[in-house]
Amino acid sequence: MHRGSGEQAPPRAARWSADDAIEYIATTCLTTGPPGTVGVELEWFVHDERDPYAQVDPARVTAALPDGRELAGSISREPGGQVELSSAAAPSLGDAVATAAADMARMRAGMDAAGLRLSGGGADPYRPPVRVRDAPRYVAMESYFDRAGPHGRTMMCGTASVQVCLDAGLPGGGPAGMEHRWRVAHAIGPVLVGAFANSPCHAGRPTGWKSTRQAVWAQLDPRRTSPPAGSDPAQAWARYALDAPVMCVRGPAPWQVPLGLTLRDWLAGAGPRPVTREDVDYHLTTLFPPVRPHGWLELRMIDAQHGDDGWLVPLAVTTALVEDPVAADRALAATESWDPFEPGPWRQAAAQGLADRELAGAASACFTAALDALDRMDAPGAVRTAVERFTDTYVSRGRCPADDTPRSEIRDPIRTEAGT
Repeated sequence: MHRGSGEQAPPRAARWSADDAIEYIATTCLTTGPPGTVGVELEWFVHDERDPYAQVDPARVTAALPDGRELAGSISREPGGQVELSSAAAPSLGDAVATAAADMARMRAGMDAAGLRLSGGGADPYRPPVRVRDAPRYVAMESYFDRAGPHGRTMMCGTASVQVCLDAGLPGGGPAGMEHRWRVAHAIGPVLVGAFANSPCHAGRPTGWKSTRQAVWAQLDPRRTSPPAGSDPAQAWARYALDAPVMCVRGPAPWQVPLGLTLRDWLAGAGPRPVTREDVDYHLTTLFPPVRPHGWLELRMIDAQHGDDGWLVPLAVTTALVEDPVAADRALAATESWDPFEPGPWRQAAAQGLADRELAGAASACFTAALDALDRMDAPGAVRTAVERFTDTYVSRGRCPADDTPRSEIRDPIRTEAGT
């Protein structure tokens, strides 16, 4: 979500203690205030219109993108060439949809004129992951993840998502409270993974998963990709951050990629130099749990969707379930049978989508609650219609978008490593 956030940072320290870092993270990671602001981050693969298997020259993509001054939000580029639109922060769901849709129309117009296509889907169904950006961050990230296998490169260069950004909420645990919204955001996570699973193939091959993207995330370092457990989000996030390995230490390129150094270790003096506030801030950007405190709550678990407006449904459903108190309570009741801070529900959702009966039942209840909430929220009619259509096509039938993938488009149908 494209906006400023966070409280005023404390003065820099030459060397911080673990207590200093915990206090800093806990007081700056979530901005308290009345909820209501909505944003969305939309990632897209860029394919050549004539040959989706071809790698696209990054310079060609750059030339096709609109000038940032034409947009309400902002555009960034992912390491594998994916394009991301971060919408402007909006005061309501309707405003968020309108501004993001206008920006997307400008982006698509430029791509169409260049013979390029913005493609949805949680994993690139055609091409293997290839890093095309040489920023020091991405070089270091690739080196870090390569130590554990191929899944890091797939995540960086071969996945795309819809990320929904919502206010953290007020202090405390009431319906608008931060603790309540944290709990709801995690509880509905497996439902969002399963209902919007849209990546059964990668690099020309079926993988055996409905959401290959979620499967890939699950096989990365769990100390930086699993949910931060705890009812107090600020404290949970602070502990999580200190116990996560340091991905890189910035300096002259190439950046250092330490082995087995946690932020807690570095703060205790084990690192190559003293820790600064900027180091702590940067470390937080290298952590990728399904719900990331980023000033606001950034829900990161949803596969990118097909079509010009496929992103409307996950944005609307997620916003309704977190923002509307009645829908939030109904969602918590529908998902009470699992612990979203354990890996099981996430893996089951990625593997089976809504073919899992328990998940399908929870999804049906959540989508019904979301539709009711959209009426109370005065959501645009087109948004409600899109959610109704998705519910009728998929949720009511125990299906997800992954079930629509035509095998005729996929070469060499064998399982990839994400499916082993």
